[in-house]
Amino acid sequence: MLAAQFMALLDVFIVNVAAPTIGSDLNASGADLQLVVAGYAVTYSVLLITGARLGDRFGHGRVHLAGLALFTAASLACGLAPGSTELIVFRLAQGAGSAVMIPQVLSLIQRTFVGEARMRALGAYSAVLAVGAAAGQVVGGLLVGADLLGTGWRPVFLVNVPVGLFLLVVGRRVLPLGAGARQAPARGLDVSGLVLLGAAVSLVTVPLVLGQEEHWPLWSWLSPAVGTLLFALFCGYESRLARRGGAPLIAPRVLRHPGMGLAVLRIGSVMAVNGGFLFVLTLHVQAGLGYSALRAGLTFAPTAVVFGVVGLTWRRWPAAWQRALAPAGFTLTALSVAEVGLALRGGDQGGVWVYPAYAGVGVGLALAFSPTLTRALAAVRPEDAADASGLLATVTQLGQLIGVAAFGALFLNRLESLGALEAYTSSEALLTCMFALAATAALGAVSGLVLRRR
Repeated sequence: MLAAQFMALLDVFIVNVAAPTIGSDLNASGADLQLVVAGYAVTYSVLLITGARLGDRFGHGRVHLAGLALFTAASLACGLAPGSTELIVFRLAQGAGSAVMIPQVLSLIQRTFVGEARMRALGAYSAVLAVGAAAGQVVGGLLVGADLLGTGWRPVFLVNVPVGLFLLVVGRRVLPLGAGARQAPARGLDVSGLVLLGAAVSLVTVPLVLGQEEHWPLWSWLSPAVGTLLFALFCGYESRLARRGGAPLIAPRVLRHPGMGLAVLRIGSVMAVNGGFLFVLTLHVQAGLGYSALRAGLTFAPTAVVFGVVGLTWRRWPAAWQRALAPAGFTLTALSVAEVGLALRGGDQGGVWVYPAYAGVGVGLALAFSPTLTRALAAVRPEDAADASGLLATVTQLGQLIGVAAFGALFLNRLESLGALEAYTSSEALLTCMFALAATAALGAVSGLVLRRR
C-alpha cells in the first residue's frame, strides 16, 4: 500500500524537472506545460473524497487495485504520448487513478491496525506521504539526466508501469479486498455533493494554474470567487443531507472531531510551503543557475532524506517534546527557507551553508506535518476512516497545488519586474518568495496555537 502511495506522490512533482525537456521535445507552450504539471493535481484533489467513498462502498482493497490499474495504464499512455494535448489528457486520467487508489491506504490502516500498531503504521504513512514531493524532484532529475536509450523525459512516466504491475499482482494476494464492505454499511454516493465540490475546487484551482500564463485576466479573479460561493453551498447542502439521514461526502461529525480543524489548517499550511518551496527553487536552479535536470533533482536530496528520517523517528523522541513538535517545526521551516534565500542571493550557488538550510527545511516540514497527521487520524473511529482519509488527502493535495500556483506566480511576477532572466534577477525573485514562504510558515505556527486554545 505504501509503495503505491509513494509512486503516486512522486508523480505530483516528478514532472517539474522534466518540464523543460517535455516542452522542447513536444513543442509545448507554457500553458501546456502548466497543465501537464498541474492537471494531475487538479483531478487528484477534486476526486479524492469520492475515491474514499467508493472504497467505503465497494471494499477498500478492491477499489485500491482498480485505481492502481487505471494509474498504471495512464502512466504507460503518458510515456507514449505523441503530443502535448494527449499528454495532458493522460495526466488527468493519471490523477483520477491516484484519487481512487490513495484514500484506501488510510482507510485500510484505520480498519486493520489498532493501538501501537496503528500509530506505527500512521507514522510510516505520514513519512511516505510527505517525502514523496521532494523525492519526486530527485527521481525526476535522475531519470531525465540518464536519458535512457535516448527516451528523454518519457521514463518519468514509464517507470511506473513495471512497479504498478508488480503491485497489482501482490495486492490481489495480500489485500483484504472486501474490508470496507464487511466492516461498515455501504453508503450511497452523494452525486450532488460531488458535483458541487468538484466545481468549487476546479473554479479555485484552475485560475491558479493558468492565471500567470494568461496574464491574470478578469475571469481568473471572478472564478475563485464563484468557487468559494459554491463551496459554501456545498457545506450547507452536506449539513442538510446529514440532518435528513443521508450519506454526505464528508460526515459532519468528522469535521467536528477534536483537533480536526487544527489538523486541516496545519496540513494545508505545511503542504503549501512544501509545494511552493520545491517549485520555485526548481525554477531558480534550472533557469537561473543553469543546473541540469539531474543536478536540480539532487539539490533536493538533503530535504528528502531528512524529511523521511524525522517522519519515521519523531515518535521515539521524549514525551515532553511531543506537544511542541508542530509549532517548532513551523518555526524551523520559517528560519530555514529564509536562510536558503539569503544563501543563494546575488546569483551565488550558496556554498556549504546552503545544505544545512536544505536539511533544516526537511526537519521543519516533517515536524509540522507528521505529528499533526498521525494524531488527527489516530483517534478517528474506524467507521469514519473513509471520510477522514478523503478530507486530509484532499487538504494535502490542495495545499501543494495552491503553494505551487501562488508562490510560482509570485516568483514569475517578481522575475518579470526585474527584467532579463539571469542568475542575479532569479536569485532576487527567489529571495522574495523565500521570505513569503517564511511568513506563511510562521503564520502556520501562530494560527495553530491560537486555534488550539479556542
